[in-house]
Amino acid sequence: MVKRVMIMNVWSVTQVVIGAACQGGYNADMNVTHTSFAGLDLLASAVLLIDEGQIIRYINAAGENLLAVSSRAVLGKTLASICTCSATLQGALDNGLNNNWGYTGQNIELWRADGETLHINCTVTPLRPDIAPGVRLLLELQPIEHHLAATREERLIEQQQANRELIRNLAHEIKNPLGGIRGAAQLLEHELANPSLKEYTQVIIKEADRLQDLMQRLLTPHRPMLPATVNIHEILERVRSLLRAEFPGSLAVHRDYDTSLPELVGDREQLIQTVLNIARNAAQAMNGDGEIILRTRSLRQVTLAKKRYRLAMEIKVIDNGPGIPDEIRERMFYPLVSGREGGSGLGLTIAQNFVQHHHGSIECASRPGNTVFTLRLPIEQA
Repeated sequence: MVKRVMIMNVWSVTQVVIGAACQGGYNADMNVTHTSFAGLDLLASAVLLIDEGQIIRYINAAGENLLAVSSRAVLGKTLASICTCSATLQGALDNGLNNNWGYTGQNIELWRADGETLHINCTVTPLRPDIAPGVRLLLELQPIEHHLAATREERLIEQQQANRELIRNLAHEIKNPLGGIRGAAQLLEHELANPSLKEYTQVIIKEADRLQDLMQRLLTPHRPMLPATVNIHEILERVRSLLRAEFPGSLAVHRDYDTSLPELVGDREQLIQTVLNIARNAAQAMNGDGEIILRTRSLRQVTLAKKRYRLAMEIKVIDNGPGIPDEIRERMFYPLVSGREGGSGLGLTIAQNFVQHHHGSIECASRPGNTVFTLRLPIEQA
């Protein structure tokens, strides 16, 4: 079934290529012009058009996102310069060029230039020279992880909505008795004749205050947003300055910004708190001695929270710490789950809630020496 769907999809993609070719969709360098293939930018799968020398003549928006490149930078370059194909896929490309053989494969490995391994379903379709001058192959790539991530994200959102409702009800139920306990402890303290006994009432008062603060933090994500036009790099610079003040030792916080990103509509304080919670967790895990990178990139034609967006931004918080323990990795966004002794276990829960308020997504990949939190926020709806 999957194979048949992919073949039908490639046929529709091929039809777009034929239509563009008939309309003169190629420039003097034999690169495919963007306007002639605007329809391919709407596809969720990555599409590349390759010539006889395996030089890229066109890449759509999904291809740019998948391979972490820009079309302006890769057009006219070889496929091997931006990724490394497995022997199976390279053989399919060679057969397509030499023998005009098509190919459809599943769970094929592909390595990006930054070293990340991708598992993809792919299709190689030879194109006749008279149909698409200067182009010999149409390569379509569908990342398996995207389907799994979408299913996992949907299930996680449902679970967390139920958890949030339960926790909110519990927090409300606990707040009122805590106020009574604190008030009774204060009255008792005034009645005690022996000053040494006031030490115990102070313990009660301080613990009641701590629990009240915890309840307030549990209820914080339910406050309404205060949307305004914000610059994401101003937010990241604010986070950077807070981290450097809190961890003045050998913590290095580096910038890797795409300064061409436009402003977005969001709640400034919620976005600061989101990134700060993630980065602070990383700094605490490294005991203030390590490296954090704040990176921004643009994304085109992405789906977030079941909606298609023409433009979105990707924010990555990368650290070289010990990584997230395996036993909590699947539960790290749940309330009261912490990998640090004395931690409240609310930082990532609040971060995820705030990201969902902005109709975005948050995910994490972690191994010792490299933990990456990726936030995606919509800018412009399709």
